[in-house]
Amino acid sequence: MCAVLVGGMDRLHRDYIETAKSLGVSLKVFNGQERSIEKQLGKTDMVILCTGKVSHSARREVVKHAGANHIPVRMIHSAGVSALRCCIEECPLRNACPGCLPR
Repeated sequence: MCAVLVGGMDRLHRDYIETAKSLGVSLKVFNGQERSIEKQLGKTDMVILCTGKVSHSARREVVKHAGANHIPVRMIHSAGVSALRCCIEECPLRNACPGCLPR
């Protein structure tokens, strides 16, 4: 499964990726300050939005793109690694994807 994290803390960038990898998920991380995030999202199975650490315009852009392409969006307020871990573990798509580890 491929997921995109928008928001979060820059200093945890590597920790986000390593945590997702340990759960069998390939993760791309954007801090939410990039211009035109929509073009960079590409094909993904899920978008995770850290609402406490992303601009309103970036959130609107990501939600609009995800809705138009039928991509599920999970919104979490916390930008911690444990919040990301819980979000991925609770994902209903996780076991349906061939690249994911079984629970």
